[in-house]
Amino acid sequence: MTTDIKIEKINSKDEEVAAQEEIWKFILGFTPMALVKCAIELGIADILEKHDSPMTLVDLASELGCSQSSLYRLMRFLIHYKIFQEKPISETSVGYAQTPLSRLLTKNGKHSMADLVLLESSPVMLAPWHKLSAWVLGNKDLPFESAHNTDLWGYTAANPSHGKLFDRAMACDARNAVAAVIKGCPEVFEGLRTLVDVGGGDGTAIRSILESCPWIKGINYDLPHVVSVAPTCNGIEHVGGNMFDHVPKADAVYLMKVLHDWTDEDCIRILRNCRKAIPQDGKVIIVDAIVGRKEDHEFKEVGLLLDMVMIAHTSDGKERTIDEWSYVLHEAGFTRYTIKHIQAYQSVIEVYP
Repeated sequence: MTTDIKIEKINSKDEEVAAQEEIWKFILGFTPMALVKCAIELGIADILEKHDSPMTLVDLASELGCSQSSLYRLMRFLIHYKIFQEKPISETSVGYAQTPLSRLLTKNGKHSMADLVLLESSPVMLAPWHKLSAWVLGNKDLPFESAHNTDLWGYTAANPSHGKLFDRAMACDARNAVAAVIKGCPEVFEGLRTLVDVGGGDGTAIRSILESCPWIKGINYDLPHVVSVAPTCNGIEHVGGNMFDHVPKADAVYLMKVLHDWTDEDCIRILRNCRKAIPQDGKVIIVDAIVGRKEDHEFKEVGLLLDMVMIAHTSDGKERTIDEWSYVLHEAGFTRYTIKHIQAYQSVIEVYP
């Protein structure tokens, strides 16, 4: 009897210690983001990539023009989080080297996510999180509007430097998403002669698609002030307009990370315009997150995190479950859809009239 009590007390203490250890991850949760942002701003990944071999602390500090002691502490932290790694240079010395993670932090890398880190860690995007509890308790102003007196779209239009960062971040996300679609289900583009990318921004997504599918004629469709500064590209026509009013005609419509910004009613309106734009044998290709999937997958947590981002940063956006997607698709007049999961947080939803 005494032994059982002692074991119960030990187990209880273990749970208490484990809880205390876990809570510190939330108390100091911003630290990894801040240090990764610091590494991007310093250009550490770019320097190591250019050097193409492990660099000693002395050499890296010299290249950066910074204190060795400060850099050592920063790199010790980033190595612990597997952002960078140490590799032997000789029998007596080691140097810093890239990892798959750090290669995503180079400023001009093909699959770089550096601009996404810089966007989400910016003061502009962090401020709304401090307004979240007030919104949950019924504050009529949404978190972003409460922090900045306007919505995200109004803020980016009025602040060009933030708008440029936002566009770069969306572009790097688009490049990675298209790469995952092409790798995971390239057949979605087979047989298409024309494809309109609705909400395509600067055309990054449609350019990436055409690199792998050069037989397609692409239409990059967004607001006039957005497409007016989009770079020209062979095979792509930039068209200005409003998806709530009209969508250009094509064999298929491509919607990547667009519908999650809007209410169900707005999505239905957009999708009805997409339905009018395609022939009877056409389709709409939606690339977006699906939350609440029963099966485990690598990006399950990302979808849940992004749903919270939608609360903090948009007026009406949300990540949808399969049932929620089914509702808006059927209400918009589509009869069937298929879902294909890819190696990304998004899935590919092919929707047919």
